[in-house]
Order: sequence, then structure tokens, then C-alpha cells
Amino acid sequence: MQTSAQWREFASRGELAAIFAADVAKALTQAIEQRGTAFLAVSGGTTPAGFFRALSNEDVDWKKVVVTLIDERFVPETSERSNAALVASSLLQNRAKQARFVGLYQPAETVEAAAEQASNALAALPWPLDIAILGMGVDGHTASFFPDAVSLDALLSPDEAGFVLPVHSLSAGERRLTMPLSRIGAAGWIVVHIEGAEKRAVLEAALQPEVARPISAVFRQGRKRPVDIYWAP
Repeated sequence: MQTSAQWREFASRGELAAIFAADVAKALTQAIEQRGTAFLAVSGGTTPAGFFRALSNEDVDWKKVVVTLIDERFVPETSERSNAALVASSLLQNRAKQARFVGLYQPAETVEAAAEQASNALAALPWPLDIAILGMGVDGHTASFFPDAVSLDALLSPDEAGFVLPVHSLSAGERRLTMPLSRIGAAGWIVVHIEGAEKRAVLEAALQPEVARPISAVFRQGRKRPVDIYWAP
């Protein structure tokens, strides 16, 4: 299947954060106008912090926005590795304080039980996603679709019916929770946000027809709307 990608390149990470925040705010407002609510899923890591801070100041009717995570480590929000903690400190501030946040972590004994509880919580949200914002690692993973994940086939299956799945991967370093590609792929707008020359090279390689990395699957779903890539050096 052909890849469907559209690059948007910026001179600096600051410029990317400002314009990306404005674009996301516009899309959230359009979703609210069309269906009374907006549903946004974001990713963690080090890349999105500046964008989160910019987005938190955008003039959106945040009371009508639901925010969740694409994926999460199996750690509580008190952990410095928690994606929910990053969202709380960087995005759910300023005007965006009024948004409703639903995280993935659940204090269960196993990651499988946590995934089941998270799926039940997310099932009540206003699907499909209006916006799904993905990152990417230098190994070509996105969400928690690690190349060595035990359940990678299920994570990438277009027929997966779950909302949150457990992930066991040695390269991930710890257990994870993630939305499957079937939920991400149904979003109205999918964006991959990456920065730096190394990640650009990895993504360009992953978009080649003969290459199959986890991130490649995001672009090979036959979507009418291309997946947007926001990149800065």
C-alpha cells in the first residue's frame, strides 16, 4: 500500500510549537462547532513539551475538550516517567486547565488488568478521535508499537476492537499501555511531530515502500486525508 504523508517543515522548534498549537486549536474549535465536543489524544516524551505549553494558551472552549494519551508507561502520575505528569505540567495549564483529562494508567496488579480498566474508562469517551498526535523513536516506534513488542500484530491490526492494550517489550524498558492502531487510525486528523535530523532520516526511510517499521503502518492505512508530519531541525 502506498504511503500517505504530507511534510510541514519549520525553521525552528519554537516556530513549529507556535504554528502547530494554532493549527490544533483551530481543529479543536471546528470539532466543537460540528459535534459539541472535541477529542484529542497526545503523546509523551521530550519532544512535545514546548508545543504543549503553546497549546495551553490557545483560545479554545476547553471545557468542551477531552484529552487522553496515545500511550503510557505502567507507572503512576507521581513518577517522573509518567506521560500523564508531562501533560498535567505542560498542557493542562493556563486556558487548557478547563479541559477534561482521562489517562491510561490504572493502579492494577498487572499491566493486563490496567489495560482492561483503561479500556473500560476510554470506551465512554466521544469516539472517534478528532486529533491524534504521535511522536516517534529512533527505532521507528510510535505510540508503544515497539519493533520487539510481543503483541505487535494485535497492536497494528486494523480489526483490533480494544481501546487500550498492554505492551511487553524489552526495548521499551518497562511495561506500557497503548491505544491500538485501529483507534488511532480512525482519527479525523493524524499528526506525527518529530524534531531533529536523526528522526527525519528514520521517518524518511520508514516511508519507503520496501521498509516496514512500526511507524510505517500509520501511513499505510489508505486514508483519504494524508498523515501530516510537523518537523523542525
